[in-house]
Amino acid sequence: MRFDVFSLFPEVFQPYLDISILKRAIANQLIEVHTHNIRDWATDKHHTTDDTPYGGGGGMIMKPEPVFAAVESVLGSPPTCPVILLCPQGELFTQAIARELATEDHLALICGRYESFDERIREHLATRTISIGDYVLTGGELPALILLDAVARLQPGVLGDREATDDDSFSTDGLLEYPQWTKPAEFRGWSVPEVMQNGNLGEQLKWKRQQSLIRTLKWRPDLLEKANLTETDWKFIQKYLVQNSHDDPDE
Repeated sequence: MRFDVFSLFPEVFQPYLDISILKRAIANQLIEVHTHNIRDWATDKHHTTDDTPYGGGGGMIMKPEPVFAAVESVLGSPPTCPVILLCPQGELFTQAIARELATEDHLALICGRYESFDERIREHLATRTISIGDYVLTGGELPALILLDAVARLQPGVLGDREATDDDSFSTDGLLEYPQWTKPAEFRGWSVPEVMQNGNLGEQLKWKRQQSLIRTLKWRPDLLEKANLTETDWKFIQKYLVQNSHDDPDE
């Protein structure tokens, strides 16, 4: 899978791409990442990529000319792959979107800077606008890295274990992942639950499912509305709520 990233600060990406899993994925040709400096396509002597906004307001706006020129020079006109604009106003990035994007052979990512970008970039160049959350950063480089990482790890062979992503939080069942432990079995008086040590796979799978339900109920109850739950799951949730109703601080 190929990623083309367009940014005013492409040097942000290389340190992260030079370590651990993504480094191995690139070395093994499972993914390739190409970064491009938008400023290289600015035509004036100062390589200007921003200007003041029409209608007034604080901050500067990214100009359309160098962005269009950069993307079309690399990808053609019109681009033949999805062009994703990283922006707080976009649709919220989720694991489901990561899995959807992972089916593509090629993605382009545009990183905004300054106050905003000329709306024509969104309307006539980007094919999709994605946000990583309801907050604002100084630029789109970190969101682009997050999206790139989330999508790249879903490529076959990147994590090594084909089943490594099956139990991720927000995976196919829509729940948060269950807690996990490793050796030693006891640390500072805190022990790994007995069920996880006894080797009974059936009981362990049941316990993991219940813990995923409890975590989701406690921390992200909104996910339960869309989660893929069985009748057994719902019965467990109701039983858990009844058993723990005395813990409600409002009572």
